[in-house]
Amino acid sequence: MATLSSPSPQQRMIELLYRLAPHEGYTESLLDGVRFMRSNRPLKLTPVLYEPSIVIVCQGRKRGYLGGEVYLYDALHYLVLSVPLPFASETEASPEEPLLAISIRLDMAVVAELVFVLDQADARSAAPPRGMLSTPLDAPMSDATLRLLESLGSPMEAQVLAPNIVREICYRVLVGEQGGSVRAALAQQGQFGRIAKALHRIHAEFAEPLEVGELASEVGMSTAAFHVHFKAVTQTSPLQYIKSTRLHQARLLMIRDGLPAAAAAARVGYESPSQFSREFKRFFGRPPGEEVREMKASLVLLPPAQAAGMAQPH
Repeated sequence: MATLSSPSPQQRMIELLYRLAPHEGYTESLLDGVRFMRSNRPLKLTPVLYEPSIVIVCQGRKRGYLGGEVYLYDALHYLVLSVPLPFASETEASPEEPLLAISIRLDMAVVAELVFVLDQADARSAAPPRGMLSTPLDAPMSDATLRLLESLGSPMEAQVLAPNIVREICYRVLVGEQGGSVRAALAQQGQFGRIAKALHRIHAEFAEPLEVGELASEVGMSTAAFHVHFKAVTQTSPLQYIKSTRLHQARLLMIRDGLPAAAAAARVGYESPSQFSREFKRFFGRPPGEEVREMKASLVLLPPAQAAGMAQPH
């Protein structure tokens, strides 16, 4: 008598995500810092801003574009961002095969504990650290992801098991291809780590006046050296990075909180609403009102209480 074959780990992950992410956009999981992503349609190239995170796509395909490079993340590759980065992203999906993914925010307290345990001489990438990397999804990472999804279907397992599985996933990143970047960003040592420190200040104080010379001085660099190393990590200049961060945050305020353009502009540090509108249209390709309508039609975003902080549409 013929026997039915068991579903593959990827098939099992897809089945779980159909249940865990029943709607388009983001769905919060039972564990803080972990959320599910779903898109039932292709999403054209659009500017996005990701926080330091691990994004694992189980079905569908996304491409990130940064500095002339293309970063693929699909069922065979996951994305790691060791620093907050604005870039452009597009999604391949359909109603028959929605994009299904899980996003794990990098908890630097957990990462710090793991770095302390790891031998500092081990698991460091020989290549220069990078802010974003697409990495092949190997069997141990796939297995850990499946176990995480299974645990997030149960409130008790989400409380007892899921945090340890997230810790395991972070460990596998640290000993993998992108481990050196994450560790450098955490330690804030070396040129990459210093730039990471400046990036975190920009994201914490984006609405305040930010002088490039002051940022450079704070991380112990000359202004010229700061420009060079900043562009090596982010593929853009400090001023452009600050501007894009403010524009992303303003877009989020308009979508999430319903603020009008002028109020959002003031909230993120713009003194001139007309300048904000010009720069917003130049950056996103549409005026604020049109962009907000399109984004609301394309994505179901988190409610305000859940989307606080750096929640950006992926």
